[in-house]
Amino acid sequence: MLLPYDEFSSFSVWSDASELTVKSSSRSFRAQSTGSKGQSGRRMGQSQAKKESYVGKPEGTPDNMQSRFSEVSVFLLEEILVQVPASDLVHRCRLVSSLWRDVVDSASLWKRKCKREGLRPRDPASSPADWRLFYFLSQWRRNLLSNPRAEEAFYNWTLCSNGGDKWKIEPIDPEHALPDDTVQKYFVTSYSLCMKSQIIDLRKEGYSVRVLDEIRPDIVCSDWYAPRWDCGSKYEVCIQLLSAKHEVIQQFEPEPVIFPQWNDMEWKEMTHVFSGYGRGVRFVKFSHGGSDTQFWAGWYGIRVTNSSVVVEAGA
Repeated sequence: MLLPYDEFSSFSVWSDASELTVKSSSRSFRAQSTGSKGQSGRRMGQSQAKKESYVGKPEGTPDNMQSRFSEVSVFLLEEILVQVPASDLVHRCRLVSSLWRDVVDSASLWKRKCKREGLRPRDPASSPADWRLFYFLSQWRRNLLSNPRAEEAFYNWTLCSNGGDKWKIEPIDPEHALPDDTVQKYFVTSYSLCMKSQIIDLRKEGYSVRVLDEIRPDIVCSDWYAPRWDCGSKYEVCIQLLSAKHEVIQQFEPEPVIFPQWNDMEWKEMTHVFSGYGRGVRFVKFSHGGSDTQFWAGWYGIRVTNSSVVVEAGA
């Protein structure tokens, strides 16, 4: 599996100091893009020169009109290209001429493309430093946790602690549903500590070493939890960014949340954003759980569901 930076298996798109660069990993494409040193190369150069001459400054145009004509032509070109699929922009349009390349590389085009497709920064008050990077990361945005809603029992979860009467899965009470009404099940804990975890391999998920170490996109984690109304309970969560050797690079582990007996049993969301972390992050370990606080037999402890770990572009 490859990220959009790898351009759907045949290209690598990455962020460098000032712009994203496109690199072909296909020998046949490299042969076509570089051309030969013979007649075919000269013909391509002549053809490109004619195209740029036509688009840029028509012969005989007064000086005070040339600049305006150029601005209008670039505006119209961007107006057309913003409607082209991203893969075609990078695969084909960027290779037409230097003018087309500059327009495809411009922040203006990708900002408009994001707006056109409804891709907005997490913080509306902020503006991405690189709109093209933001576009591709947003298109690739997905929950990296497997089975977060208990739809496949405990598949892909490691039960680190399974105390009391052990973990159990129960259906959501329609009268106390989550804001997202598509969530139908939750994991529930018992009278002794129940913890479960999942480790995400970011490289296997398609994020390259260059993306993780140089771009370092935000890693946004969330979890939904709720107590029973008739029993006190405790919620715990620990999320770690790990190196290739599973050494902790950064960790989020807040104080446990304690709920008293006779509470509103409303679902609450935990959210944490890892940003500006160091180089070397290769895994994310997500652990959560808890117990009841009254030592009641059965499943009166904290309930958890709809957890998520998402990689996205920061501002």
